[in-house]
Amino acid sequence: MLLEAILIGLVGAVGILDGRIFGQTMIERPLVLGPVVGLILGDLQTGIIVGATLELVWMGIVGIGSATPPDVTTGGVLGTAFAIMTDSGPEVALALAVPIAILAQSLGILVRTVNTFFIHRADRYAKQGDTGKITLMHWLGISLFFLNGFVPNFLGIMLGSETVEAFVNNIPAFITNGLEVAASMFPALGFALLLQMTFSMKLSPYFFLGFVIAIYFGVDITGVAIIGAIVAVILYQLDKSDEEEVSL
Repeated sequence: MLLEAILIGLVGAVGILDGRIFGQTMIERPLVLGPVVGLILGDLQTGIIVGATLELVWMGIVGIGSATPPDVTTGGVLGTAFAIMTDSGPEVALALAVPIAILAQSLGILVRTVNTFFIHRADRYAKQGDTGKITLMHWLGISLFFLNGFVPNFLGIMLGSETVEAFVNNIPAFITNGLEVAASMFPALGFALLLQMTFSMKLSPYFFLGFVIAIYFGVDITGVAIIGAIVAVILYQLDKSDEEEVSL
C-alpha cells in the first residue's frame, strides 16, 4: 500500500501544480485523474466511472481572482481511491469527495497565505536585482503547492483506507440508497450550475434544440454533438457569406 500511496500522492501533487508549472492543461480535473487513480489501484473501469461522475458535479468550478474554490483535485483523487478500495459505487464516492474537497480547500487557503511571505521577499530581491533569490522564492512557493497536493492524498491512502472502509460498511441501507439517488441528481446540478454562468437568451434556442433532439428523438450525446457541430458550421458559412456580400 505504501507504493500506491506514494503514486496517488504524486498524482494529487501533479494535479495541484497544473496551471502553476505546466500551464492550464486541465489534468487537475477528476475526469483525467480518476482513471489514473483507477489504473494505479488496478480498477480502471471504476476510476473512469467515478472520475466522470465527479467531473459532472464540479465541471463549473473554477478559481477566479483571489477566490479559492473547493479542491476538486484532492476530492476527486481520494474520492475515487476510496470508492475503489471499499468496492463501492459513485454514490459513496460523492459522499466522501465533497467534504474532502471542502476540507482541502482550507489547506489551499493556508498555503496561499504562507506564500505571500515569499512574494514579498521576491519583491525585495527584485529591487536588489538578485534574480537568483527571486527564482528561489518562486520554487519555494511551488514546493508548498506540491506538498499541498502530495501530503493529503498520501496520508489519506495510508491512514484512511481502513477507517473509511469500516465507515462505508456500517452505513445503513437507507442512507446508501439515498446517496445513490443523490448521485443521480448531482450531474444535473453540475450542469445547472454551469448553465447558470453561460446561459444567454441569444443561444438558448440551440440549447433547447439539443434537449428536444435527445429526449424526443432518442439521439445519444454523440449524435447531438455531431448535429451541433454541423449547425455551427452552417451558421458560420452563412455569416461569412453575409460579410462578403456587405463588402461587395
